[in-house]
Amino acid sequence: MANTEKDDKSDTCESALPITPRRSAETRAHPSAELRDISEKLAELSRRTLDQAVHLATEPAPSGNGEMPLAVIHLRDVREINEAIEAALEEAEDEILTAQPDGPRPGPVLEDALESVRDRISGGVRMRTLYQHTARFDEATKDYVRRISEHGAEIRTLEEFFDRLIIIDRRTAFISENDERSAAVSIREPAVVRFLCDVFERSWVRAEPFPFIPAAATEAAREVIPAIRESIRRMLIEGHSDRHIARRLGISERSLQAHVASMKKQLKARNRLHLGYLLGRNETVYVL
Repeated sequence: MANTEKDDKSDTCESALPITPRRSAETRAHPSAELRDISEKLAELSRRTLDQAVHLATEPAPSGNGEMPLAVIHLRDVREINEAIEAALEEAEDEILTAQPDGPRPGPVLEDALESVRDRISGGVRMRTLYQHTARFDEATKDYVRRISEHGAEIRTLEEFFDRLIIIDRRTAFISENDERSAAVSIREPAVVRFLCDVFERSWVRAEPFPFIPAAATEAAREVIPAIRESIRRMLIEGHSDRHIARRLGISERSLQAHVASMKKQLKARNRLHLGYLLGRNETVYVL
């Protein structure tokens, strides 16, 4: 621990040193290298923060009766996940926060979700849910939003955000354990739950309200396509694969390719490589 603190202090001192004329000239000549250096330092800071969170989560604190409550519970299959979430929802008293990525959800899943929370939100428990913008084009989702909004729930959408997340009463959080979401983790460590609540709140502030009376597809497209295209532009520049981009945005790869084709047409790009060059020059794509 002492060595780590010493390294942290030396890093801080080094970053606080004045920039020499030579270093300033090098920065102007190679701005991308400077940006990479900043990104690497931010990534290292993020890693250390998450390591500390995991350490807290795996070292449960004693309860008042001397027992050691589990701060993290691994849920190994869908049945365990659903049972744990249902049990937590039954105990909800104040607030339910959920983030559901990957675009529209199947109608039966939405029916089950409504059945699970309807009594709670009708009884005064506040519920806020984040979807991705692409959910605005799905009829089953629009019907679900209308029905659950009548009970007092609030729904917003973003072009992209973090993985699936459920937080109940700011005491218990559920997150996915793998990409397939076939396993999950239930977290009761206060420091980690507080961190996840902050992540949710920051995304909620940036999100757009889902219209109480859902708009027609063309109107919804005008509202959200610019943000979706901007995310596609950024991730193409960053070099992500079509599969990764489609997953992040909650759309199919075919839909993504249609967006890319439209962007190529708008910018008069001769091919995908030319499109990347034009996008790299901060050419913005907004029209449908």
